Amino acid sequence: MIFKAVRDGRPYPEHGYTLKQWADIPPRAVRLDQLVTTKLELGLDRVLANDSTFYGDLFPHVVEWEGELYLEDGLHRALRAALQQRHQIHVRVLVLS
Repeated sequence: MIFKAVRDGRPYPEHGYTLKQWADIPPRAVRLDQLVTTKLELGLDRVLANDSTFYGDLFPHVVEWEGELYLEDGLHRALRAALQQRHQIHVRVLVLS
């Protein structure tokens, strides 16, 4: 199993963080098997694109809520890491209480 679970949607409340606020969170390593995805589908073109991080944050966005780590943005980066047989990735983690 690559991820801990796959969900359709976000179970946590809206946080309203902007890209600038996300950029202020230092990245840290997280194991892929600790992440719960919030998307059921991903376009293959996004996984295979060479410039997949050109317009966005270099690090995926994860929301920690009620003891779970939800992969909010960056599923294509996480899947690419799994295909490269890496077991962890560096992400920005926003902790919601």
